[in-house]
Amino acid sequence: MNQTNYVDEKYPLSALTGRIIAAAQAVHRVLGPGFEEVICQRSLALELPVYDVEFTREVWIDVLYRGQKDGKKRVDFIAGDQTGQVMVEIKAKSKLEDVDYVQTLSYLKASGYEIGLLINFGSKNLEVRRLINSAP
Repeated sequence: MNQTNYVDEKYPLSALTGRIIAAAQAVHRVLGPGFEEVICQRSLALELPVYDVEFTREVWIDVLYRGQKDGKKRVDFIAGDQTGQVMVEIKAKSKLEDVDYVQTLSYLKASGYEIGLLINFGSKNLEVRRLINSAP
């Protein structure tokens, strides 16, 4: 359970995101690639408490446009601890594509969360992107 490998202080909420990434890495080590997204999501839900991360799964978030609710979108997880919360989107595909990054960043900006993680369980090696909401 070495979480320090995933901590990078140049990112906000680095200790929290490091624990989430460590939990995802544990899931990927056990399952390997090739499983559907829902299996990866359920497995991550079982692993996050081991890393002292609270979460809510399949959360409907408000999409904001100029400060007003414009709709709703479901994200895979809102995970956090006493330091804050992180939006987590997961994929299970052979490789992350630009559209995955753009989609997750758009959800992050529209929701107002500061930090997001895009995690892909489908590739040979776990792919992780930390995202920062730079929207005002």
